Amino acid sequence: MRDLVEIGMGREARRSYDLNQVEIVPSRRTRSSQEVSTAWQLDAYHFGIPLVTHPTDAIVSPATAVRIGQLGGLPVLNAEGLWARHADAEGALEKVVEAVEDDDPLAAIRLLQELHSAPIQPGLLTEALKAVREAGVTVAARVSPQRARELTPDLLAGGVEILFVQGTIISAEHVSGGEPLNLKEFINSLDVPVVAGGCGDYRTAMHLMRTGAAGVIVGYGESSATTTDDVLGIGVPMATAIVDAAAARRDYLDETGGRYVHVIADGGMTGSGDMAKAIACGADAVMLGEQLAGASESPGQGLYWTSAVAHPSLPRSEISGFLQGDIDLETLLLGPTRSPYGTVNLFGALRRAMAKTGYSDLKEFQRVGLTVRG
Repeated sequence: MRDLVEIGMGREARRSYDLNQVEIVPSRRTRSSQEVSTAWQLDAYHFGIPLVTHPTDAIVSPATAVRIGQLGGLPVLNAEGLWARHADAEGALEKVVEAVEDDDPLAAIRLLQELHSAPIQPGLLTEALKAVREAGVTVAARVSPQRARELTPDLLAGGVEILFVQGTIISAEHVSGGEPLNLKEFINSLDVPVVAGGCGDYRTAMHLMRTGAAGVIVGYGESSATTTDDVLGIGVPMATAIVDAAAARRDYLDETGGRYVHVIADGGMTGSGDMAKAIACGADAVMLGEQLAGASESPGQGLYWTSAVAHPSLPRSEISGFLQGDIDLETLLLGPTRSPYGTVNLFGALRRAMAKTGYSDLKEFQRVGLTVRG
């Protein structure tokens, strides 16, 4: 039964929980972390760690996509970002870094809006995807629901193997001034798996699963940079939202006689402990963004923003700064580390959490006990 509270006369709201309000409960068994597997599979594609990158130019360039793929993760390029619009995307990013140092705190945001007003050039997009494909890494790219129909043919021609249709909050049918995007028809017309989101409740997760999506994204990338809750009043309590989406996955599995849809948690995670809680709540993988911004290879040079920063009329992200030192992506993801704060060796920490609670793989770990902090 849902936990409803009265917030005023005749108005009830559901009580919900963020990841920092739940705790993982150890079981009677422990095991060596060497006996733990963090591998997962999306459709026919295998990955060594349950990592999907948030599709932002701040952390995903063709070069970092290759490196993250080599380390076992799934990198996602933003098909509407700078690498699709500017031949010298790295030079454009340098200008953003310089603009951050301006006395005007909004100068860098205005610059990103200007840079994103340039048209998308299919040739540049194909070139960026080619660099990833030739490295033998799974090629994935993100499009917004508004431009999915327009850009997907170029993405498929460029070799995209997994397509992400991602907005702040999306539904099974995107309504616009023109012809709406019917996600079910769109997905059924493609030969590649599609991951769709974000969503924040059981009903929307179920609707997205019924479109034929191979995965659903829960959340909208809540981080120190996002301002969606301030601008739109929309929030996603991630622990509750992940559990709801996992329940939809279970019911959809029964409904279809065995079709499994992956749940990817996006946002509300500060470090490795929150990542472990997201998996424990039912996520198959986590979508990380700001956690990778401090890596020495990060194209944003320690800066982080989401694609919503460049919205022409209503930005919903600011630009956050992170200390960029000598920690490379391999160390950040897989260790080792001297840091005791859960911000380095992210997936080594996940392995240890699984081992301390006695689980050997991610699917088993989704059954771990949870408590709510009082």
